Amino acid sequence: MTPIEIHNELLAGRIIKHLERRNFNAHYCATASEAIELVKSLMPEGSSVSWGGSQTIREMGLTDALINSGNYKVIDRDKATTPEQTRQCYLDAMDADYFLTSANAITQDGVIVNIDGRGNRVAAITWGPHNVIHVIGLNKAAPTIEAALARARNTAAPINTARLGCDTPCRLDGVCHNCNSPQCICNYVHFTRNSFPAHRHTVILIGENWGY
Repeated sequence: MTPIEIHNELLAGRIIKHLERRNFNAHYCATASEAIELVKSLMPEGSSVSWGGSQTIREMGLTDALINSGNYKVIDRDKATTPEQTRQCYLDAMDADYFLTSANAITQDGVIVNIDGRGNRVAAITWGPHNVIHVIGLNKAAPTIEAALARARNTAAPINTARLGCDTPCRLDGVCHNCNSPQCICNYVHFTRNSFPAHRHTVILIGENWGY
């Protein structure tokens, strides 16, 4: 193994130990392709599945793999063409068998940090879908809660405002201004400290950089 691969495996092992202490199911995959196969193995055929606005799961090919397999009842918010259809997808996702997401950051002791604009993603993470699977690249690991929150606000949020074309101060200079802009995407700050009920949440760490 390369030095980076050794480091990633050790870091993932540390995080997994803490996640299990917090009642999560936790796994490590060296590559995205391995993670895709693991996700499919965790969801029985015929399960209903939906997802949040995660770029990670789209860019790594997970959502396409699930759609193209034809083995799942996919609630695909990406195909919604009106605000009403989008809202219905959000509501349907709350009763899905599986909800897929990533994270803006994860601490080395297993706390998942997310910041949301609308709140539908963190709502589903908190309650509703029977199972939640978080797919997280190790580029999102942070040593502390403070560092994880800083990453979410100063790295993930400015990049996402650029992607979405939001009219916010951070889109102009890449730095969080703690703004109250009408188009702010940092309206809901969410910490997942433990899986409740136990094992409702599964975390899959990937030894590659994915998402923002």
